Amino acid sequence: MAKRDREKSLQTKRKEKEEKRAQRKGEKDDRTSIPAGEDPDLEGLQWGPQPPLY
Repeated sequence: MAKRDREKSLQTKRKEKEEKRAQRKGEKDDRTSIPAGEDPDLEGLQWGPQPPLY
């Protein structure tokens, strides 16, 4: 019985892991594509000295 329970728990873990992978893959496909040549970290910055943050 212990072996059967262990195998069943392993199967459920595998199934959950596959579901998570599929979900992450779907989220990855839904992300907006970044236009070529633009860095999202630099968006909104201006050339020259930057205004103080505080």
